[in-house]
Amino acid sequence: MTSTFTPPGLARFNDLEEPAAAAALHEACASMTWVRRLTAARPYATADELYAASDAALAELTAADLAEAMAGHPPIGRPRPGDPASAREQRGMAGASDGLKAEMLELNLAYQEKFGHVFLICATGLTGERMRDAVKERIGNAPEREREIVRTELGKINRIRLARLVEEDA
Repeated sequence: MTSTFTPPGLARFNDLEEPAAAAALHEACASMTWVRRLTAARPYATADELYAASDAALAELTAADLAEAMAGHPPIGRPRPGDPASAREQRGMAGASDGLKAEMLELNLAYQEKFGHVFLICATGLTGERMRDAVKERIGNAPEREREIVRTELGKINRIRLARLVEEDA
């Protein structure tokens, strides 16, 4: 006899009314297509099942869906005021020098001018210098290559945010 134990945080998420579940997912990713797919696939037996559903939904996002997802992310070095997730994820820029912050602002603007969207990187655990180096490296990419990197980075961010969403502690 096999039984599946659903962790309490995930069980709470599974039990949310659809509008509340969608709102919680929208906090993780601004793509409404992604949100609808993950909401519709509930309940999830394990966090890994939720992450796999996230990855599958992300892989199917159109360019417009990706643009919608990226619009939910502030530029590196300028976390959204009052958004603890944004501040936590960009912690590596918090103690950066004024020179590094100014350089990141210039690089963010150049990147956005080239690609038409914010520079997206899974910033959790990265230093300001590493984020700067990444934007410098990626700004030379072809748009198609950069779109795939953005999809990968968004997947990493979504997994981190989903993990927080389904933690055991309420």
